[in-house]
Amino acid sequence: MRAVRAGVWTRERALLLLPAALLLAVVVVVPVLRVLMLSVNRVELEDGFRLHLAGIEPYLRLWLDGRWWTALRNTAVFTVSSVALEMTLGVAFALVLHRAFRGRGLARALVMLPWALPTAVMALAWAWIFNDSFGVANDLLRRLGLLPHPIAWLGQPVTAMLAMVVADVWKTTPFVALIALAGLQAIPEQVLEAARLDGLSAWQRFRRVTLPLLRPALLVAVAFRAVQAYGAFDLVYVMTGGGPGGSTETVSLYAFQNYFRYLDFGYGSAVATTGVLIVTALVLALVRLARPRAEAA
Repeated sequence: MRAVRAGVWTRERALLLLPAALLLAVVVVVPVLRVLMLSVNRVELEDGFRLHLAGIEPYLRLWLDGRWWTALRNTAVFTVSSVALEMTLGVAFALVLHRAFRGRGLARALVMLPWALPTAVMALAWAWIFNDSFGVANDLLRRLGLLPHPIAWLGQPVTAMLAMVVADVWKTTPFVALIALAGLQAIPEQVLEAARLDGLSAWQRFRRVTLPLLRPALLVAVAFRAVQAYGAFDLVYVMTGGGPGGSTETVSLYAFQNYFRYLDFGYGSAVATTGVLIVTALVLALVRLARPRAEAA
C-alpha cells in the first residue's frame, strides 16, 4: 500500500510539473539540441559516410579562449558572493517578519519593493550611487570619515565586482526572504513549543529545529537564485558593461558580445549553449542534494 501511494504521489507530482517542463523544453532544451545537432553533419564519401565535425570547432575554440575562462570565473564569483549574502540576509529578514509586531504587513510590503523594481532601472540607479564624482556612496563614506578621498568604484576590478554584488543583493534578497518566510510559516508551532519546553535556547532552536525544517525551502531559493545570478546580464550591462578590462564580464554578456557586437554567431551560440549546460548541471546537483532532505522533512 505504501508503494502504491508513493507511486500515485509521484504521478500527481509529475502532472503538476508537466506544463513547466513542456515550456522549459520548448524554450531551452529544443534550441540547445538543435544547435548541438547542427554541429555534427554527415558528409558523403565514395566509401561511405563520415562525421564532419566543423561545427565542433567553436566549442574547441571556447575551451582555449582565455576570455571565456575569465567570464566563467567572474560569473562564479558573482554567483557565489551574491547568493551567499542573499541567503544570509534573506533568512534574517524572514525571521524578523515572521514575528508578530505592529505594522508587520506594511513591513512585509516595503521589503518586497526592491524585488518589484525592473533590474535595468535599479542597475542604473546603483551605477549613479557608485559614481566617483556624484555618487552618494562616496559622499556618505567621506562624511562619516571612512574615506579620505573619492573612490572610482566602477573603475577598478575589485570594487566594480563589489558594487555589482551589492546591487544584486539589494534587489533579490526580498525574494529569498519571501521563500524563507513561506518555509517558516509551514513549520508547526507545536514543534517549536516542544523545543522550548526541552530547555533549548533561541539559537539552539534555530540551529537544531528551525533550520533543518527550513532547509528544503532554502534549497529551492538557492537553486532559483543560482540560475538567475549565473545568467545575470542586464545588471552587468547597465552598471559596468563588463569592465574595467573585462573584470566583470559574465558568460551571458560574453555571449551577447559575440552575437551582436562581433557578429560571430557560431561562437556566440557555443558560449550560450555551454553556459546553459553548466547551469543545468548546477541545478541537477542542487536537486539531488535537496531530494533526500526534502523527503525526510
